[in-house]
Amino acid sequence: MPYQILADTVLTIHAVIVLFVVGGLVLIIAGNLRGWVWVNNLWFRLTHVIAIAIVVLQAWLGVLCPLTTLEVWLRSQAGEAGYSGSFVQYWLQELLYYQAPAWVFILAYTLFGLLVVLTWWYCPPRFRRKKH
Repeated sequence: MPYQILADTVLTIHAVIVLFVVGGLVLIIAGNLRGWVWVNNLWFRLTHVIAIAIVVLQAWLGVLCPLTTLEVWLRSQAGEAGYSGSFVQYWLQELLYYQAPAWVFILAYTLFGLLVVLTWWYCPPRFRRKKH
């Protein structure tokens, strides 16, 4: 039972990271259109670009996400075969995991990453200025 709870926790963290990467870009674009200063905070933007850079790099190198690997291991330790399990597990996996050829993911992640980089050009992050 603890392994299933840990696996569900890892899956939830994974979903939150995906939401941050996708939702972060939406917030950056919408925030700049609406004049929200906080969306250009340097730490928010750096964290966001690093997160998508890791995803793109993993895709190009053919490396499985460590969170996915950890979740699968935890589920195997719980004695689960495949992805049958809890309510949280079922719905988050429906949102996160889908079948497509590897090139589709590489292309999608790369294009998304390029879009994130473009926002650095068109909506640059703001560096905090020192007060005198």
